[in-house]
Amino acid sequence: MNFRLNQRALACLLAIALPCISHAADYTVQPAGSTLGFSSSFQGSGFDGHFDKWTAAISYDQAKLATSKFDVTVDLASAKTGDNDRDSALPGSDFFNVAKYPQGHFVTTGFRQQGGQVIADGNLTLRGVTKPVSLTVTFKPQGSGATLDVTGTVKRLDFGVGGGQYADTSVIGADVKVTAHLVLAAK
Repeated sequence: MNFRLNQRALACLLAIALPCISHAADYTVQPAGSTLGFSSSFQGSGFDGHFDKWTAAISYDQAKLATSKFDVTVDLASAKTGDNDRDSALPGSDFFNVAKYPQGHFVTTGFRQQGGQVIADGNLTLRGVTKPVSLTVTFKPQGSGATLDVTGTVKRLDFGVGGGQYADTSVIGADVKVTAHLVLAAK
């Protein structure tokens, strides 16, 4: 009898407590003003690029990092750098290999405070390879929405991007800086 009573008491306690557990706020990315970009170097000269097609599910509250989450999917064929030769090479088998791996994917595994900065730790998948990546997060609430800026560095060869004859890091830089500026509206 005591076991049943304890189960009932536990069930009542959970029913009372669960609504009090709060979650991070969910946001919708506003395409106007939002960008997902990258930069690196080719033969010693820097270049910038961006992706035209991507989606992001954002749930974030700096006071509730344990329940925050980013989930971003990128159409790799939409990469643009403004250079026709580079833009036509990026979808090919030596770089993104979009015929076999059309999407890149980043999902957070957690957030942490590092000094005055918030770091989003997660897994990035490119070309069928998944590796941990950390991004610095800057979140600025604005009315019922916010802006979210993230930056981080990816080692392209860890994912086989620019392999074969393009693996020479004196020609194409080893590091690719990833940046995003998201304009968010509360759901």
